[in-house]
Amino acid sequence: MLRVGLTGGIGAGKSTVAARLAEHGAVLIDADRIAREVVEPGTEGLAELVAAFGEDVLGPDGALDRAALAAKAFTGEESRLRLNAIVHPRIRDRTVELMAQVAPDAIVVHDVPLLVEGGMAPNYHLVLVVDAEEDVRIRRLVESRGMAEADARARIAAQASREQRLAAADVWLDNSGTRDIVLAQVDALWADRLVPFEANVRLRKPRPPRSPHLVEHDDTWPAQAERALARVRLAAGDKLVRADHIGSTAVPGLVAKDVLDLQLTVSTLDDADAISDALADAGFIRAEGGWFDFPQDGGAAPEHLWHKRFHHNADPARMVNLHVRSVRGPAWRLALLFRDWLRANPGEVAAYTEEKRRLARAHAEDGTTEGYALEKQAWVDAGFTRAEEWAARTGWSADGP
Repeated sequence: MLRVGLTGGIGAGKSTVAARLAEHGAVLIDADRIAREVVEPGTEGLAELVAAFGEDVLGPDGALDRAALAAKAFTGEESRLRLNAIVHPRIRDRTVELMAQVAPDAIVVHDVPLLVEGGMAPNYHLVLVVDAEEDVRIRRLVESRGMAEADARARIAAQASREQRLAAADVWLDNSGTRDIVLAQVDALWADRLVPFEANVRLRKPRPPRSPHLVEHDDTWPAQAERALARVRLAAGDKLVRADHIGSTAVPGLVAKDVLDLQLTVSTLDDADAISDALADAGFIRAEGGWFDFPQDGGAAPEHLWHKRFHHNADPARMVNLHVRSVRGPAWRLALLFRDWLRANPGEVAAYTEEKRRLARAHAEDGTTEGYALEKQAWVDAGFTRAEEWAARTGWSADGP
């Protein structure tokens, strides 16, 4: 299934987006609803809260008095941790149970107000953040929920900041305007991104080839790469040695195809094969065929090639190349060296930019990047030699200067 994490600050209009996605056919799992369900009268969760915090956390009807519980549970770190230890495992287990009931071709939208605060973003194929200007959110809270303005401001201040949500967001919906505007954005997101994304993951669909098209450097590429790397690290589990943003999008000022190059380093290629399905389930589909890097001595015999595994992202709106290399070979180190050498040498960035532009023009009608990549390799190989000289002069190592 495709897992979408939905979040947003109080008053941003997240429920409007959730309802629209459900109208399209998404399976909605509401974290707040589950949190209430696991402490309803008669549940073990409520009984344990009473045992931990006393009978006075119950109302006259025997249901949980949330205000009374908060007055006791949030008086200190110890009591807060006790509350979390009772409630959070039950919320997790119920969420897993609901997820297990979902059809394999479903798009699941997990509505989690504290997704960012809880560091949950890597668990999803896509994180959708609903936002609105603060004055709009305050007006909504005052008018629709009857909050005092001071209380509304305090609630907003207690949640994740706009910057923190931006860092986690694969999709950012500004809901400051009218309802029709955000609904149109959700409709387009569903049709153009979520539906094909789900099919690509389920069918392990290969990415269609395309001609090389260069764009100017995007300052958001590193943040986009870090979100993808967090998912890669989670999927790799204990097979992970390291995961890095490499390639042209990792070098400030360098033109590039709008494709993030990531490198997952593992101990052996057997480990790479062992996590292939986990990576695919996380949205990184393994490409068929044999993949390798050419040795720097020019030898092209099969036994001399630097073999690797190659995965691509299933998200139709965010292309990613994931190179999975063994730490026992030299290619993983060269990828990091080449990146850091370019970062430290603006003149080389300018020369590489010129070469890339020349080759992109020459191969603009190819319908594939193969010819572009093969011709570019001569410049890259010469660059490796200069990068090694730079590393020797500066004391660079793959683990840092």
